[in-house]
Amino acid sequence: MTAVLAKVPNPAIEEATPFEANSIYELIREDILGGRLGANERLKVSALAARYGSSTNPVREALQQLRGEGFVVIAPNRGARVREIDENFVRDIFEMEVLIEPYLTSWFVSLATDGDIAELEAIQDEIEALNFSDQSRHNALDTRFHRVFYDRHYNRHAVDLWWKHREILGAISRNFRFSLHRKAAILSEHRELIAALKAHDAILCGEIIARHVRGSGLHIVEQMRAQRPR
Repeated sequence: MTAVLAKVPNPAIEEATPFEANSIYELIREDILGGRLGANERLKVSALAARYGSSTNPVREALQQLRGEGFVVIAPNRGARVREIDENFVRDIFEMEVLIEPYLTSWFVSLATDGDIAELEAIQDEIEALNFSDQSRHNALDTRFHRVFYDRHYNRHAVDLWWKHREILGAISRNFRFSLHRKAAILSEHRELIAALKAHDAILCGEIIARHVRGSGLHIVEQMRAQRPR
């Protein structure tokens, strides 16, 4: 009888599962956004694998993905380093969102139902009742509000890109408080969106969301500049 030898996994050569690679990507990204991996810090694959208790393949995949998103710079013979999360980085993201979100929002106008409008109004009522007293709760409600517009869109790549950018900007903005001016603008622009949706005005909806996104992005940039060492 021929003995069957069990295969012993080798973490150094094992293929990464999609779940593992995604998890490592998220962990590295959060550490970059949270400042635990600092600007220009060298990212050694072996050290990151030890840090996150992973094999090296998912770390390599994660670094390539983070490079594509601008978080990591990889130079020949110098390896990977953390890109500084500065005003230019935020500007690049919100300028892309100014293009993506009007496209997603305008399309929604053609299929919005009375139920959708009622849901948006109910969420907005909660946002206004909360009045920014709980930042985490506000962010969750704000996300629900915008997902009503985007979740049914056929272009999942565009929706996924919106979501990824929203996560990035949300992580960065956790370090800042809304100004009184920005609070008023958020509440007003949400109500304007609902009114334009009721009027079936896709062009106006696109214009409002573009202004909404630009205002949020500029607010983050202003806060970053205010905290910059002089």
